[in-house]
Amino acid sequence: MVFEIQEPATPRRSEVRREIAVLLKTELDNVWVKRQETLTGTHRTVGLAHVYDNPETAMRVEPEHIILRNRTPEKEPEREE
Repeated sequence: MVFEIQEPATPRRSEVRREIAVLLKTELDNVWVKRQETLTGTHRTVGLAHVYDNPETAMRVEPEHIILRNRTPEKEPEREE
């Protein structure tokens, strides 16, 4: 699917995945953002996402670098002061 987002800042890939999954009523592991680009001088981000029926198919089809890019960011551990 091709998507377009109007935001003041470039959205995180993980946020885009989550929103697409919610809109399509599917699991997060079925959505893979292939590409996203904020157009210069605009607040418009356009991109391409692949949506699969199951995560196993995605893992077989998607290249390793796309799988790595779409990992959910880990929470930073809280620092004790």
